[in-house]
Amino acid sequence: MEIDRTEEILKFYGLEPDQKHIESIRSLLIYEVNNRNSDDNEYMKTLCILLFILGHVEDTLLIWSAKRKNFDAGNYIDVQLLCGAGLEETKRHLKSANTLHAIDQLKYLEKSERSNDFVNFTRENVIKFYKRYYAINQ
Repeated sequence: MEIDRTEEILKFYGLEPDQKHIESIRSLLIYEVNNRNSDDNEYMKTLCILLFILGHVEDTLLIWSAKRKNFDAGNYIDVQLLCGAGLEETKRHLKSANTLHAIDQLKYLEKSERSNDFVNFTRENVIKFYKRYYAINQ
């Protein structure tokens, strides 16, 4: 029987991980993004959720890489997960980064904003949503 990796990381880190685990979560996501043989979008999305909850603006480009891994990942990983530090803070960070990936992501965020993907967006609302998604008691 195959072990459900998503279940395992949620059991190990919890949905609201301690900051001390940020480097290991980043490493797991980097590995997953670079692993061409893996298409476990639920697992990758869960790693993105953990980074979103930790709320470091510098993780936005890593989450963007996960979202851009392939077409399915792009649909699977919600645009709001790019903004763990907040929408405005993320946009400021991307403007100051001034790389092709940052500019590409900034355009995507601005288009998503115009499409009303950030109506009623708050970190708290996103966290509540994922607690329900994973059936975690609030």
